[in-house]
Amino acid sequence: MNQPRQTASYLSKRLAEAGLRPVSKYGQNFLIDLNLVDLIANSAELRKTDVVLEIGTGVGSLTSRLSDAAGAVLSVEIDMNLHQLAGEELAGRLNVKLLQGDALRNKNSLRDDLKGLIVDAMQRIGQDARFLLVANLPYNVATPIISNLLHQTPPPDAMVVTIQKELAERIVAVPGTKDYGALSIWIQSMCHAEIVRILGPKVFWPRPKVDSAVIRLDLDHQRRDAIGDLDYFHQTVRALFFHRRKFLRSNVVSAMKNRLDKSQVDEILQSLGHGETARAEELSVEQIQQLVEALRIAESNVG
Repeated sequence: MNQPRQTASYLSKRLAEAGLRPVSKYGQNFLIDLNLVDLIANSAELRKTDVVLEIGTGVGSLTSRLSDAAGAVLSVEIDMNLHQLAGEELAGRLNVKLLQGDALRNKNSLRDDLKGLIVDAMQRIGQDARFLLVANLPYNVATPIISNLLHQTPPPDAMVVTIQKELAERIVAVPGTKDYGALSIWIQSMCHAEIVRILGPKVFWPRPKVDSAVIRLDLDHQRRDAIGDLDYFHQTVRALFFHRRKFLRSNVVSAMKNRLDKSQVDEILQSLGHGETARAEELSVEQIQQLVEALRIAESNVG
């Protein structure tokens, strides 16, 4: 099958022939090191029973490699011109479905048809089907894409994505560090996270102003299932880090305003061993999970 080359010279020539150029508002930074394109595909460890979602088709260089290894590939491209170009490059690949448009309905949810298309593809493959996200994600949508996919059912069994290095460092951050926050906890509560490779600007065209990273997230279904209410957990964790320099008690009291009184908050914090000077950023993922679940149970009892 044809493999789009995606070198800087090939891309510039191919886009120029079509009267196109990269569109900055769509975060179009094409990965031009073919070894790194292969690294992303190989890091996903794909098999023929996998359904892969790709956000940002580009001209289809990564898409073609995913098509070779996976059972089905669903690739979404917001740029109509690139969508048409990718259709030409990927012609004849029967396991690839290309969608044009935004992958997000809004910052809190994915476009309406994605879930159904993913589920349909998994059902066609059968009970061994897995769902993965593998993509060179545009920087401006990376956080909502990853976060919203963990909200939906089914969530991806794994994600291998290129994102901004700063975001990758926030995802894998540990307690007590400046990068540790609500996003770290939200993702680590459900996934094992690791940075696969740091990428400098020169491996992209056009070159971004920041470093990037390939990150792999592996879903732990037991961890995710142990969260009593995903929406409640997500919202409460964000509230706990809204004023990260404040003491934990102040943040919990603020988050639970008109839901739990201060004495109830104090009782919960004391039962979990969190003193007056404790801060949310010092607590482990497990400790945050225990706290949020205790708050949820206490609030449900009040109701």
